[in-house]
Amino acid sequence: MNKTVLIVDDDEMLRKTLKTGLERLGFCALTADCADVAQQILDKINVDVIVLDRMMVGMDGLTFLKHLRTSGNNTPTIMLTAMSGAENTIDGLSCGADDYMSKPFQFQELVLRINNITKHMISSAQQMPPGLIYAEDEFFVQNSQNEKPKLIALSGEEKKLLLQLTQPVGNIVAAAPMVAKRLRNKLNVVLSNIDIVTIRSRGYKLICSTNNETQGTQKI
Repeated sequence: MNKTVLIVDDDEMLRKTLKTGLERLGFCALTADCADVAQQILDKINVDVIVLDRMMVGMDGLTFLKHLRTSGNNTPTIMLTAMSGAENTIDGLSCGADDYMSKPFQFQELVLRINNITKHMISSAQQMPPGLIYAEDEFFVQNSQNEKPKLIALSGEEKKLLLQLTQPVGNIVAAAPMVAKRLRNKLNVVLSNIDIVTIRSRGYKLICSTNNETQGTQKI
């Protein structure tokens, strides 16, 4: 079955270009020039993915996305915007975007991201733990929706280890004990729901407070 993509952007030429390109590849492409029109479409049709502009006439993309998520609409959404940089990416992800692309962009990359985002639902083991955000090669913490994400100051070794531990969560990773201990101490200061434990003779593992798999583990 063809995937249905809703393109929400007030740039008419971009909408037409994306619609034509996606339809040539076998997608069903719908377009909307504003949030109100997009909502009317979503009230009638279930789509597989939304490609959403951030800066639009009328309701902006972030506000629209917040309304969607609040209403229970969890359609995978790629935010496509001229607003680049880590802070803007985090704003988009914090509001419920599943992916964030900056303009200008390569059409082929957008297609790849659409295909990736519409694959089988990501299991909970592959998601970041609540409160932890990874964007623009940095880790941030956000303990509540109303709180601005804060950068976690990590060394290169600590960042590499945390990335390995979270892709996916549950990975057992060999690492230098001092690096693992420093990372654990930094995480414990900003997040109370996750911890790093030692898996005897194997390495280290990130666990969430709701994860009861502690057999064969010990504190660092």
